[in-house]
Amino acid sequence: MIRRLQASRNWVFDLDNTLYPAECDLFAQIDQRMTKFVSEYLELHPEKARELQKKYYLEHGTTLNGLMENHRIKPEEFLEFVHDIDHSVLPHSPSLRRAIEALPGRKMVFTNGSEGHATSVLTALGLQDVFDGIVDIEATGFVPKPSQPAYDHLVDHFDLAPDRSVLFEDLSRNLVPAHDMGFVTVLVYSNKDWSHEPEAARPASSSATEEHVHFSTDNLTEFLVNVSGEPS
Repeated sequence: MIRRLQASRNWVFDLDNTLYPAECDLFAQIDQRMTKFVSEYLELHPEKARELQKKYYLEHGTTLNGLMENHRIKPEEFLEFVHDIDHSVLPHSPSLRRAIEALPGRKMVFTNGSEGHATSVLTALGLQDVFDGIVDIEATGFVPKPSQPAYDHLVDHFDLAPDRSVLFEDLSRNLVPAHDMGFVTVLVYSNKDWSHEPEAARPASSSATEEHVHFSTDNLTEFLVNVSGEPS
């Protein structure tokens, strides 16, 4: 599998809690904004809103999809609201930039967030001109990972050969379709406490041994440097 990894020419990265460390708590801001949106839009107590938010996340892939299917909300309104956050918590990482640039072939972002959110995050990280393209939730017709059509769109949009492609993700369940399609899969985990998330949909907090996870790392930059052989 290491030979397939090193021979890959398409490098696909999830955005949140993958290209930046989960410990900076950027996504925690989004999480809180989601609760606020659900509470205000559905006129629910914040505790009830949070319960519903997590229920939709587990059952529909994203809170947004649960709201769209059950309450017919306008997705653009939700995305604009929840991504109105403070990006100053994101670390500038020249070493990560160099490691991504050193990878042979194309680099892409594949996110359940919006393109606007992805662009803001990449800019804050100093990675705004590193990637060849972004597939966001709007591009997939609001079909989220881990639903198969989202991956089909990714492959078609970038004309990817899955057996020459790698997907980096912090959610183990989002690697299952990629593995089945022939991608090399890399789980990016952290030591952050994810006990507040539904158990079946938590970001990884340790190295994984599932069959659909080929590699695991808690240091994305170091992992990429080892792949490319470039110094950090």
